[in-house]
Amino acid sequence: SAASSDYPLRDVYKRQVEPKATQQLLEDAAVDVEAWLAKKVADKIARGQNRRFILGNGVNEPRGLATYPTAATGDGARGWGTLEHVATGAAGVFAASNPADILFDLIGAFKDAYLQNARFLTRREVITLVRKFKESGTGQYLWQPGLQAGQPQQLLGFPVTIAQDMPALSSGSLSLAFGDFAEGYQIVDRLGITTIRDNLTLKPYVKFYTRVRFGGGVLNFEAIKFVKFGA
Repeated sequence: SAASSDYPLRDVYKRQVEPKATQQLLEDAAVDVEAWLAKKVADKIARGQNRRFILGNGVNEPRGLATYPTAATGDGARGWGTLEHVATGAAGVFAASNPADILFDLIGAFKDAYLQNARFLTRREVITLVRKFKESGTGQYLWQPGLQAGQPQQLLGFPVTIAQDMPALSSGSLSLAFGDFAEGYQIVDRLGITTIRDNLTLKPYVKFYTRVRFGGGVLNFEAIKFVKFGA
């Protein structure tokens, strides 16, 4: 059973920003400054959330999925709180011989229930390496680029999401994840992005107090697994 301090939904964290503009600028600018500020703030908050959902340490922020301990132990044999990894055996790279085999091993480590909605999550540098993999015998590339608008790129029949917040390639890095992330990782969003418009306390400035309350952590430790770029 999990300790209460490990429960990812125990706390919801707050992030806030407070950009401001003069009332005159808001009235006279040729563009909608208020809408522009709202978009910039939303983009900044979203980037920060994405990073924390992967790398957050769980202290005043969510616990990122790439920060949990991992082990080369199959489902049913690991303790709660540990994710499974399969290792390439080479520091910071795929194996020199049959490098694509590790991806088949990764997929094969899952229970069928988690494969229907599974996808890869990794950095662009990893995909650059994967794009060069070919099937033995046929010489066909394993990578399947998305040729239709709105259709994701695929690897071995599964969608691929690029996330540069994933750990950089290095010895022992967990730079590629695979699984059903909706099942494995729980995101809590209390109110979305809320903004209070304050045109009184700092005249002639108008302040836009913007905040978000969110949390996250792994709930199902069988639904997500990693490739470990090392032994």
